[in-house]
Amino acid sequence: MSRSTLAKTSLVLLSLGVFASPSQAAPASPLLAMAGSWSGGGTLTTSDGMQEQLRCRAKYDVDGTGAELRLSLKCASASYNFDLTSDVEYRGGAISGAWTEASRNASGTISGRATGDRVEAAARGNNFSADLSLTTRGGKQSVSIRPQQSNVTAVSLALARH
Repeated sequence: MSRSTLAKTSLVLLSLGVFASPSQAAPASPLLAMAGSWSGGGTLTTSDGMQEQLRCRAKYDVDGTGAELRLSLKCASASYNFDLTSDVEYRGGAISGAWTEASRNASGTISGRATGDRVEAAARGNNFSADLSLTTRGGKQSVSIRPQQSNVTAVSLALARH
């Protein structure tokens, strides 16, 4: 292989990310943007179409690399309340971990993807399953929870960082 062909091949491979120089930093974990305390509100919708206003507080403890996150989320409305904690690991775009909901004595696993400002995940347990979407942009966060086989059909939250 000629030097010019070798040089061109190396440039193409470098541009595709096959070779990474030590000075090129890996992309920051999307979980880092969540760190801190958040509060706000939203709406809980039930299968009969009823909607209730929720007030919520969330705290995300994220390690320095963004590889591990611990969440505490508490929400309440006139008829419902939930107290959720979860521990999540981030590895190469994938998230996985466990969750517990104290007021209903429920627990399970969580798995999904985190890229950019968005997390898409599925929470599964013995008596509960839901799809989750979370978007964090600066000091604002939107959360959508879509339970399956539950009286609650949707939870939509808008949180702001303190």
